[in-house]
Amino acid sequence: MKILKTVLASLCITAFTLFTSCDTDDKFENSTTDPIVATAAAFKNIKLQALENQTQYFQFDANDGNISLTSNNGVQININTNCLTLNGNATTGTIDLEYVELFEKGNMLTTNKPTMGTLPNGDKALLISGGEFFIEATQNGQVLDTSCNIQLVVPSSLTGGADNAMTLWEGNIDLDDNLTWDENEDPTGQDGVFVEGGEYYAFLGQFGWSNIDRFYNDPRPKTLIQAQAPLGYNFDNSAIYLSYDGEDTGLAQLDTYDENLNLFSEHYGQIPIGLECHVIFATEDNGVWRYAVKQVTIVDNHIITFNYNETTTATEAQFINIINALP
Repeated sequence: MKILKTVLASLCITAFTLFTSCDTDDKFENSTTDPIVATAAAFKNIKLQALENQTQYFQFDANDGNISLTSNNGVQININTNCLTLNGNATTGTIDLEYVELFEKGNMLTTNKPTMGTLPNGDKALLISGGEFFIEATQNGQVLDTSCNIQLVVPSSLTGGADNAMTLWEGNIDLDDNLTWDENEDPTGQDGVFVEGGEYYAFLGQFGWSNIDRFYNDPRPKTLIQAQAPLGYNFDNSAIYLSYDGEDTGLAQLDTYDENLNLFSEHYGQIPIGLECHVIFATEDNGVWRYAVKQVTIVDNHIITFNYNETTTATEAQFINIINALP
């Protein structure tokens, strides 16, 4: 399977190279005008559309009691409807549930849900995921709370098999729409995750974003890396991600930006020197994705530069497949 995936990745990258050299280079280099870059709103919208495309919807009655729902990927969602409240009051009638599950880095990228976890000192580093999840219950558009745990039963086969080092993480989205994961620290011990019979059992104490994760472990010396987007692109209308070779269920993001130098960075100095990876520039172009992928071996204080003539376009489905095919 690994050999097949490597072959597929090589074909995708070869196709990307041929496409850009035959089309985009000539078109841009012979042009006397600057490219029309994406607006911040257009870039935000294409990510929101990608998230909508990954959203599953369920409906049930508040009096149903203990219910079990099954997702598209076979995740079991167990909820006690008697624990659902609105402004502290028990609910009655029809309840709507929104649910998202992300297991592959292509979907993580297009929805802008990378796996960057907060270290004890406040820095961020790559997490390897057993699945990212969003759950929200509403009634007539109003968000509900729960006084009981929500249970997820997640097949570990979706992310390469069981890993006993996995723990539960909670997602926080900042004003720049960037998601950061913080390890769950429930003092009661009621929230958490454990492995049994090839499945992760996750107990969530609240609605929102949750993740089954562990930190990526690499003993090599670390460095800070930076990346420069094409002219006209910045933190508002584009993003730069880092895909570690050999890790299918984790995606890092260069989540800080120096507008004076037009440089994206992870700025924590957490990238292993010698790491083989792919750096991905992503933006929007007339309702589709414009992107570039660079194969890189990290050196000390590495700076990666993207030029517009290295980019090409793809639909969401095509872009997801290209990212998932990376080694």
